Amino acid sequence: MKRTLLTMLALAAALLVAAVASGATTLAVTAPKSGALAYSKKALTATHGKVTITMLNLQSLKHDVAIKATKKSKKPIAKGQEVGKNKTSKVTAKLAKGSYIFYCTVPGHEAAGMWGVLKVK
Repeated sequence: MKRTLLTMLALAAALLVAAVASGATTLAVTAPKSGALAYSKKALTATHGKVTITMLNLQSLKHDVAIKATKKSKKPIAKGQEVGKNKTSKVTAKLAKGSYIFYCTVPGHEAAGMWGVLKVK
């Protein structure tokens, strides 16, 4: 009986370590009703590994959410679908520790301020 309990505790501990080590993080932002070309947050923090950002669009303009390596990067690492009002765009990428940019790829939106910094620890 004691051996079974110890085995179960060891298995539970291993599952907990695996869940923490997976580094799966889900973050959320919105494109606010105000109509401003900006997300509701300018900075996000995640654990390295699988990172997902969801963006609820509360505006009549279409928006999306994407992740790129630096502000000067031209190509996204990953990009969510462009969506209309009351729809959600979702992007997922496996990221190493460092800083990234999350932004809207609709022409002119990033330049107008629709971007933020994603810190991955």
